[in-house]
Amino acid sequence: MKKEIAISSLTLILLFGFFAIAHGFEKELFPGETELYEKTKKEVMVVSYDTGPGWANWVGEFGAFEKRYTDLTIVYNDLGSGVTVARLEKEKARPQADTAYYSIPYGPIAKAKGVTEGFKPFNFDKLPSQLKDPDGHWFAIHAGTVAICVNNKLVKNIPKGWNDLLKPEYKNHIVYLDPRTTGIGHAIVLATAYAMGGNESNPKPGVEYLAKLQKAGNVKRYEATVEYAKFLKGEIPIWVTYDFNAYKAKYIGEADCTVIIPKEGTITAPYVISLVKNAPHPNSGKLWLSFILSDEGQKIFAEGFVRPVVTGVKLPPEVAAKFLPADDYKVAHNVDWVMAGKTLDDAKKLWTDLVLGGK
Repeated sequence: MKKEIAISSLTLILLFGFFAIAHGFEKELFPGETELYEKTKKEVMVVSYDTGPGWANWVGEFGAFEKRYTDLTIVYNDLGSGVTVARLEKEKARPQADTAYYSIPYGPIAKAKGVTEGFKPFNFDKLPSQLKDPDGHWFAIHAGTVAICVNNKLVKNIPKGWNDLLKPEYKNHIVYLDPRTTGIGHAIVLATAYAMGGNESNPKPGVEYLAKLQKAGNVKRYEATVEYAKFLKGEIPIWVTYDFNAYKAKYIGEADCTVIIPKEGTITAPYVISLVKNAPHPNSGKLWLSFILSDEGQKIFAEGFVRPVVTGVKLPPEVAAKFLPADDYKVAHNVDWVMAGKTLDDAKKLWTDLVLGGK
């Protein structure tokens, strides 16, 4: 009897192995991957909000995901963190998205509005407690540092930091994302706040600096969506963004540009993602989240100069070698994101009042 059970168990193991290989999995990326993939067969797609391909290394994630899971297609958009949460709330009665991605202050906001579903993918336990909701309503997937990216063909003198950007020679040069609707815009407010003597509890010094920049006429425009393609086309002389976008432009987009970590100070910020409550393709959403938090998914982010957040996953040596020296990053502050979330609305109002004059 025992021998029959042993043979039966071995048969099941072999069948499972053949089953996995038949679906292209010589080795699973995480336990239960094959089973979860089978559950997606009638769902056809994943709808992923705010994961524009020009941001971070989403284009790499899309390609790898669709190559591995050939029955699924990624449908995405590029909205901005604030707009993403607003849209999820508007669609609450009939959700259109499976997953939603935003800067970390918006994770708790989305949960509070009841538009997220708790889900803990593989590697969830490896994330620091401050980078995840304990029930999995949101969790970090990567991080970046606010930096300045300069088009060398359009700018003669390379600025060293925030104060340099106030010089008259940079009139109509600077582009950044709107802090009222985007996570990077808010991060820029916090980065300049730290540089000018403030912090997440007191963002006003940062907004006052941005108001000076606006008054000087040095801001070419502020935008609602990612400016990566416009930078590559030569439409932007100075781009304030995350370092991973700047490095991507330099080394992948082959732009003639210089990446600067502002000498006066900056911040490092994580980005988080959620499973949407009552998602139309829930299993596909879970597979997508599990993939990007797996070691392989984290490695793909790292290949695009995006810092992984899973413990033990590091930047590939050839990528790490292209980063600015570690000493340059010593001016980058870690933020109390709970407090940053509490002052988010104040920062938006301040920016509207001081930078736009109440417009």
